[in-house]
Amino acid sequence: MKDYRVLLYYHYVRIEDPQVLREEHLAYCQSIGLLGRIYISEEGINGTVSGTVSQVQIYIDWMEQHPYFKGVTYKMDEADGHAFKKMHVRVKNELVNFSLEDDVNPKELTGRYVEPKEFFERIQDPDTIIIDARNDYEYDLGHFRGAIKPEIKRFRDLPNWIRENKAQFKGKKILTYCTGGVRCEKFSGWLKREGFDDVGQLHGGIVTYGKDPVAQGAYWDGQCYVFDNRIAVPINQVNPRIVGKDHFTGEPCERYINCANPDCNKQILCTVENEIKYRGSCSDACRVHPRNRYKDK
Repeated sequence: MKDYRVLLYYHYVRIEDPQVLREEHLAYCQSIGLLGRIYISEEGINGTVSGTVSQVQIYIDWMEQHPYFKGVTYKMDEADGHAFKKMHVRVKNELVNFSLEDDVNPKELTGRYVEPKEFFERIQDPDTIIIDARNDYEYDLGHFRGAIKPEIKRFRDLPNWIRENKAQFKGKKILTYCTGGVRCEKFSGWLKREGFDDVGQLHGGIVTYGKDPVAQGAYWDGQCYVFDNRIAVPINQVNPRIVGKDHFTGEPCERYINCANPDCNKQILCTVENEIKYRGSCSDACRVHPRNRYKDK
């Protein structure tokens, strides 16, 4: 058993003064030695933190006593060390940026929760459409077999993409999924508001599915992109496959880097050899950019 844990969670709850809560939360996390990234808004909290086993348990116990956060569901991974370098707690307008003119409140409208065992069964149904609610670079690293990839780089672009492709979903049974579930809470509710009747969301997200004793991550290909220093985590315990492809050669690859041109910073899948060969850059223009930071390595 490893000495560190990475904790992923979200909780939709009405928060009166996010800024006051932000100061309180940051001070407490720093006092017990947690590192991570937490977002707080008037609609709730969304966070990933890392610490020792005891630090993480102290944090969970504190959250359970907090008037806003009793009953939060946590996803936990073992780790060799911290998954972050600093502790950040930030106030945002939304937990996840959906940017709707008429926002969706998951406490009032959301898709039906589908537990991993049922998701495992339904994913094999040819009449069910599976929509990945994440960004394209997340999908490229790993996804459910047969899932539809919306060509989007930001979550807020998803509604327009769905509307442009609405015909292929009409009258279908829809399942959607994301990393931990926070994006699906809003997306599935929005789908229902758009007139899709049969909408389900993977309860607990991809990370929960990978740990489920029945599903065991089956029908997931590749790895799951995570927003911390690990970048990727394995999901499929049955028959894992690599689906990521090197940006330059197309060979199997699950290693992400950021383009060395700071004005670009695009994430690309790239082997160590090709990172060296192409100076960590996604294109010729980025390779010769005067501010290319690869030379600093």
